[in-house]
Amino acid sequence: MNDCYAGLVWMASNAESLGIDAAKIIVGGMSAGGGLSAAVALKARDTKAPAILAQLLVYPMLDHTNSTPSSHAIQDTRVWNRLSNLQAWEYYLGGKEPDIYASPSTAAVSDLAGLPPAHINIGTCDMFLDEDMAYASKLLQAGVSCELHVYPGAFHASNIFLPTHPTSARWAADEAAFIDRAFAGEL
Repeated sequence: MNDCYAGLVWMASNAESLGIDAAKIIVGGMSAGGGLSAAVALKARDTKAPAILAQLLVYPMLDHTNSTPSSHAIQDTRVWNRLSNLQAWEYYLGGKEPDIYASPSTAAVSDLAGLPPAHINIGTCDMFLDEDMAYASKLLQAGVSCELHVYPGAFHASNIFLPTHPTSARWAADEAAFIDRAFAGEL
């Protein structure tokens, strides 16, 4: 997360030479990258810089506890599954107790206030379904604008594996519309 945050700070500091508008930075990522993006948004808010316009969290990996029903449901080794997730969290945390920057789901509702608007999308056959819905609910309770899109039958990274499927097309259109609204100041 610290590397991601440092990259964000560098990009914002060099916005003019990069030809980007520092007032229109959106953080986003898929899976672990989605969890890192959520953590970076928290860190940027807490350090008061740089300003983030919005968060695009695509089936984000947010909860180190792996205690939700959906985290137990996916055992198929052809997709991201429970065993892979348990190992990933073990490697990432290195035996340390996580804070909200390591595992954003541990944040209390009050810890989420003041974050930029978020867009979370997840499939019904993804092991992160429950933790993503819970995080979206916490964001909303904290007064953070949050769109949650749940795609029936979609599995972890199905939008990548099946990019021409109608669900994937709708998924991409929903993300693009969110980004367009963010850039237009409509969030």
